[in-house]
Parts: sequence; structure tokens; C-alpha cells
Amino acid sequence: MSTTADRIAWMRISSCYLPLANPISDAKVLTGRQKPMTEIAMLFVELQTEQGHEGLGLSYSKRAGGPGQFAHAQEIAPNLIGEDPNDIARLWDKLCWAGASVGRSGLSTQAIGAFDVALWDVKARRANLSLAKLLGAHRESVRCYNTSGGFLHTPIDQLKVNAAASVARGIGGIKLKVGQPDGRIDMQRVQAVREHLGDGVPLMVDANQQWDRPTAQRMCRALEGFNLVWIEEPLDAYDHEGHAALAQQFDTPIATGEMLTSAGEHWDLIRHRAADYLMPDGPRVGGITPFLKVAGLAHHAGLMLAPHFAMELHVHLAAAYPTEPWVEHFEWLEPLFNERIEIANGRMRVPTRPGLGLSLSGQARAWTRERAEVGARV
Repeated sequence: MSTTADRIAWMRISSCYLPLANPISDAKVLTGRQKPMTEIAMLFVELQTEQGHEGLGLSYSKRAGGPGQFAHAQEIAPNLIGEDPNDIARLWDKLCWAGASVGRSGLSTQAIGAFDVALWDVKARRANLSLAKLLGAHRESVRCYNTSGGFLHTPIDQLKVNAAASVARGIGGIKLKVGQPDGRIDMQRVQAVREHLGDGVPLMVDANQQWDRPTAQRMCRALEGFNLVWIEEPLDAYDHEGHAALAQQFDTPIATGEMLTSAGEHWDLIRHRAADYLMPDGPRVGGITPFLKVAGLAHHAGLMLAPHFAMELHVHLAAAYPTEPWVEHFEWLEPLFNERIEIANGRMRVPTRPGLGLSLSGQARAWTRERAEVGARV
């Protein structure tokens, strides 16, 4: 094998829009802050090196931001041509500084995330290891819970059907959306599902940042009796002091972090002791490189981990976390890939294929609206 340093030769950047079968509503819709979600804008980066190694990376945005992410990715991509793909941390910094005038968080780092994931995929594939094994896996499967069946637009009877079907499929826990203008409706829905499933099934709730502090106090107190795994985002994502007060006051763990878009923002949350479960989102924080920084800080602080969305990526990252994590099961992205994740006995098996173990489907190509290439194929 040649010891000559490899170089990045070619990249394709794609903007793909995944349609959702039904418009999705959570508490942000009921409060009038957002419209129902009808599609997800995916950003894909396909990468090839001079020695013929390939990688696939992804990021995403919901409701808005897809065109902006694609435009930023297209603008910064030429900075990687001719670079050694092994130098992932240095290349992350290079991409960050290429667009530093628009910040080191938010849309700009979410665009970087797709490149970063692709670089890690290349490295793992070249080593013939799954991404989890390359990072140093602690387990071969992770606990998983379902969210897609518990949205606020779903009637109570259908909630119970969805929850039971998820458990029968082998998914370990069920998460319900809360945050109705009338909190009594939330309580009715949680009680109905808890009674339907029994006390042995892990149950979580998610308010999507829509409570003010007094409402969060009342609702957290009212929910204490349901033996929940966690109460998620009871307050605004940046209200670290408010979340910390709830975490200290109630027995039910507080979970938050999915909306934060950098390792630095997560550090602010961690140092305020604002969560029992940290919920970083790899694409949102800028990819695997900053995610690993967040995970290190979280473990040092003794926090539990439950990455948000994108199970196809997070199953690997969660497997590399020292203490037992949770991974969120969303089947939404499945049409984009040729492969599927195995689920049984409440757990999601970590794929053993090299890298992420993913390849884009023909459907993903069909849903692509924009694409750009830089460099030249080998």
C-alpha cells in the first residue's frame, strides 16, 4: 500500500427535498410560531479522493434554510480540493474560517457538517470499519425510542395504536409531543398512552420549547407521577437557568440541546447544569468533529446522552458514548438510503458495514433539486 498522502479530488453537493406523507405539527405550530412541516431539505456531500476512496455526508434543515445551506456548501467546497482527507479537524477549521463572517454556528456550521461527516465516512471506509468501531464502540446496539407516532396532530386513539405498533416492532420507548394551549389535554394524552402501554414501557414527552417558566413548573409537577424517562425542552432552548432550575427541582430528568448549533453553545448549557439528558444533533453542531467535543464535555459532566433525529448517523455516535444512551427512531429518512437499520428487543443494532454503511437511493436522486460538482473524478 502506498504511503503517499491521499488528496481530495472531487465532490458532489446535492440539495434533496424529502416529502412527508402527512403535515407534521408540534407545539410550535399550535402557538403560531411555525407552520406544519411538509418536507425536509437534505444536504448531501459525496466525496472521492485521488486514491479512489469515497465518502458520503449529510446535513438537513426543516421548514426553511435548505437553499441557504446548499449555497454556503457550494461556496466553501473548493477549499477542500487537494487537501489530505485524513486531517479532518484541520479541514473543519478551514471550512469554518472560510465562512467566518457569517458566524461559527447556525446555518454555516450545519453546511460544514455534511463535509465533516463525509470525511469521517471516508476514513472509516478506508479502514474497513464501521464509524462506531473507528470511534471506539462501547456497545453493538443502543436503546431506541419512537417519536414519529406521537405528534400533536395525532388523535388519542391513533396515538395508542401507533405506540403499541412501535413496541411490537421492537422499539424500546415512546415519545409524545406535549405543549397544547390547554395543559389538561396534554395530561389526558399522556395518561391514555401510559395506561395503554403499562408501566413497563419507557415513556418520554417533548414540549418543543413552548412553555414559559410558570407553565413549565406546573406541567413538570403534574407529569411527575407518570414515571417518564425525561421531559424534553420544557423551556426556550437558550434558557439554561430555567432548565437548570427544573432539573434541580424535579425527579423526572430534563432533556434539551437539540436546537443548539455549536460545541460552544452546548458548553454553556452543560456548565449551567441545565440538562440531565443532553440531546446534541450532529448535523446541527457541524458534524462529527464538534459532536465528539460535545460528547466529551457531557461525559465529563456526568450527563446522559440522547442525540436528536438522524438515527442513521447517531446510532454510530451513540454507540461510542461511554454510558448507555438513547437514539431517536425516525423512519422518515429511510427512503433516501438503500440500507435499513435493524431493530429488535428495544434496541437499534449498530451497522457493521464500513463507514456509515449508507448509500443514496434512486429516490434520493429523484428528489434532488440542485447539485454542484467541484474538482474532477478519478
